[in-house]
Amino acid sequence: MNLHAACITLIIRFVSRPLGKTNLETTRRRSIVNGAYTRGVLFVHSAPRALCPHIEWAAAEVLGARIHLDWTEQAAAPGMMRAETSWVGQVGTGARLTSALRGWANLRYEVTEEASPGNDGGRWSHTPDLGIFHAQTDVHGNVVVPEDRIRAALLHADEPAAMRRQLDLALGQAWDDELEPFRYAGAGAPVRWLHRVG
Repeated sequence: MNLHAACITLIIRFVSRPLGKTNLETTRRRSIVNGAYTRGVLFVHSAPRALCPHIEWAAAEVLGARIHLDWTEQAAAPGMMRAETSWVGQVGTGARLTSALRGWANLRYEVTEEASPGNDGGRWSHTPDLGIFHAQTDVHGNVVVPEDRIRAALLHADEPAAMRRQLDLALGQAWDDELEPFRYAGAGAPVRWLHRVG
């Protein structure tokens, strides 16, 4: 189901639900049509087997729907599991998923949220050693580096190594370096779409 069809489904569900106040119905319908919903992907790159059901419960709480992830062995980390799923939800769902999963030991994950009308997209990366990195993304998924971060890096123009460190930090290079072997090991894995309704 594409994003347009998901929005239409949501509109139909809102219209068929008795709300008691007509203006609530039109307000909800307008917010959905105007792009208040987006989609993204939750990539669990590595998790201990015992943590898998807890990850599903945390994601289900955020998405408002019961989910079951297809867990597979993570070839890059023997004894660890990996899974991924796509989701459709309100703008900000990516941040809520990230917050729900933060702080758990031995968990590596990424959450993406596509840009939607009036809203930037986002990418959150988490590793046990580095914590969470967040970057805004454009409609093509490219990381958008804020002007102030570029200006701060340019202060080190006479020191190329220092300038490079600043730009690498702004782009989340350390997170990419740590997660890349896990991403590669998950290439070709099945993806399932989840839709938040209501």
